[in-house]
Amino acid sequence: MKQCMENFGAAYDYALVEKAFDLCVTAHEGQKRRTNEDYYIHPFNVAKIIVSLGLDSQSIAAALLHDVVEDTKYTLEEIKTMFGAEVALLVDGVTKIGRLNFSTKEQQQAESLRKMLIAMGQDIRVIIIKLADRLHNMRTLDAMPEQKQRDISVETLEVYAPIAHRLGIRPVKEELEDLAIKHLDKVAYNEIEEQLFLQKNHREQILEEIKDQIAKRLAEEMPSSKLSFQGRIKSIHGIYRKMYVQGKNFDEIYDVYAIRIIADTVAECYNILGIMHDMFRPIPNRFKDYISTPKPNMYQSLHTTVISRAGIPFEIQIRTFEMHHTAEFGIAAHWKYKEGITENDKKMEDRLAWIRQILENQETAADATDIVRSIKVDLSQEDVFAVTPKGDVINLPVGATVVDFAFAIHSAVGVRMVGAKADGKIVPINHEVKTGEVIEILTTNQAGHGPSRDWLNIAVTSQAKAKIRSWFKKEKRAENIAAGKSDLERELRRSGVEIPEDEFEPLIEELARKCRLANSEEFYAAIGYGGLQLSKIVPRIKDDFSRKNAAAKTPEIVPINESKRAKSGDGVIVEGIDNCLIKLSKCCAPLPGDEIIGFITRGHGVSIHKRDCNNVPHDISKAQEPDRWITAYWSGNKTESFTSTIQAMFINREGIVIDVMNAINNMRVPVHSINARETKEGNCVVVVSISAESVEHLRSIISRIEKIQGAYHVERINQ
Repeated sequence: MKQCMENFGAAYDYALVEKAFDLCVTAHEGQKRRTNEDYYIHPFNVAKIIVSLGLDSQSIAAALLHDVVEDTKYTLEEIKTMFGAEVALLVDGVTKIGRLNFSTKEQQQAESLRKMLIAMGQDIRVIIIKLADRLHNMRTLDAMPEQKQRDISVETLEVYAPIAHRLGIRPVKEELEDLAIKHLDKVAYNEIEEQLFLQKNHREQILEEIKDQIAKRLAEEMPSSKLSFQGRIKSIHGIYRKMYVQGKNFDEIYDVYAIRIIADTVAECYNILGIMHDMFRPIPNRFKDYISTPKPNMYQSLHTTVISRAGIPFEIQIRTFEMHHTAEFGIAAHWKYKEGITENDKKMEDRLAWIRQILENQETAADATDIVRSIKVDLSQEDVFAVTPKGDVINLPVGATVVDFAFAIHSAVGVRMVGAKADGKIVPINHEVKTGEVIEILTTNQAGHGPSRDWLNIAVTSQAKAKIRSWFKKEKRAENIAAGKSDLERELRRSGVEIPEDEFEPLIEELARKCRLANSEEFYAAIGYGGLQLSKIVPRIKDDFSRKNAAAKTPEIVPINESKRAKSGDGVIVEGIDNCLIKLSKCCAPLPGDEIIGFITRGHGVSIHKRDCNNVPHDISKAQEPDRWITAYWSGNKTESFTSTIQAMFINREGIVIDVMNAINNMRVPVHSINARETKEGNCVVVVSISAESVEHLRSIISRIEKIQGAYHVERINQ
């Protein structure tokens, strides 16, 4: 570790780090990782990543100790005594919440995330250590079971990569995304990697020639300037998003390879831009000025895509040396612990306001798991920049509507909104804001006016949703309770859940306590103002009711005529046959709950089909060999999973495949394969193979997919 730190060339407290390393090795003695390495290898590698990001001795010590409190006998108080309050704060911030009683794994994840964000508000180094921890875990993910790989990869894409992006730590963000895609879609990952390898030598040779041309021209035009030139290859995840989400071919991606020009001053950057546009033909609508309008993560650069004389498109990025340092290290390049608090540091604190904003937005949401969705949407990698009539620039995630724009200006503007104009034309309130548009919000001073409940479905940002919920919570309590109770009862009826009246209220009271609400009225009100989502609540009510009923009922013994029905296997009973080989047919993939029938095969036991399968005669008596068709039933106690295939039709947009994966993974459903294609009409078809326990379970999965934005037809198919 000392050698690694010396190579970086910074001043460190070597005694503190060495002491932390010794405790790390001692505390984790005898523990092994799934890779069969000694456990201390993991915190050691996390610390090396922290060193490479330029953080201080306390951060390195905390990285070495980040799993000690969670996985060994040492307590946080002991860490504080041995290493000081600063190191203890960092270790505590990274430590997951794992010893409390949570009803679901998602809730535990959300509460751990909330704790980490609160710690980030006190010290930003917490999340940088957590990102380093996740990065090394992703590098060694092959040692985990396949489903665990998928779960961790989805969480990485949903939570940690967006945070790394917002903090501006580009190398960490890109490696996290690439490793996640490698485990979520290995076929696509390998295909892109192969394309990059096949074109590597050819493209690099051409780019070297272009770089030489640029260097020669700039030496003539700007002889006194100190310039640096670099090549850049787009990340595999970046290419994946364009190929599989936007439906582009590899050759249609113009910024796979780029040339980066680094100058001393901003004036030189704009001067170089003019020279580049004189040398090469720029592609229309491919110029972005992130110097005058920086990204929320502090990134600044000029981007332009041009075509060389040989007809090859490529991207040119132009920035100053300071901007380049920020682009590589993000918040780690400016954090306040390096040289004390300065004016620049106070500006940096303003840039971290999103942490406080996410936590404030969660105060009106009774469902803790909404924090994951907030991070996914609010920290979107793609942003739009719209302008108010006064010239103020409002930054929003792609897909944000004028409702989001209104509440981004001020809560009072959003509450009083009655309409909007985009570039002088009246637009509906679900109009998606585009970069460069001048958005004017039309308001009213009429007493009692407020937002519509429908706005919760139109708004995209958690900030707007939180402000809408807050207004309804304060202004419409009685209406919220009535609407929430009515909506819940309707949804329960629609889901076929019948709960006796005398059991209903106690069940709701208990669920309210689990949601950290005082009583059933607060529970109904939370549904009414949007703090709780029925799609998450109804399955929990159903599960709680079923669990109580199962515990209360005395097992009923049902006599079975052994001569007529005998269990054979795979959870299926066939008449008159005992312990024979059972095979679930692939043509219709039957699930428990489907009406089924058996077919006696020659040498392969009984093949089980759905009764409405195309391969089953409508009238068995008229079949060629009617005696080979035999009555079959589900045994009723099957607990294993069955493979089934779902086809979903979507209005095409970016991120559909990832949204489908997230929805299924949130239900803890194993995914065997997923693929997507664009239809002739320009829409998108997603086919996913999953494991389902029954027809009812499959219906709940289909219902969850139907709630994804843009879904218009979801069905089970036979493959």
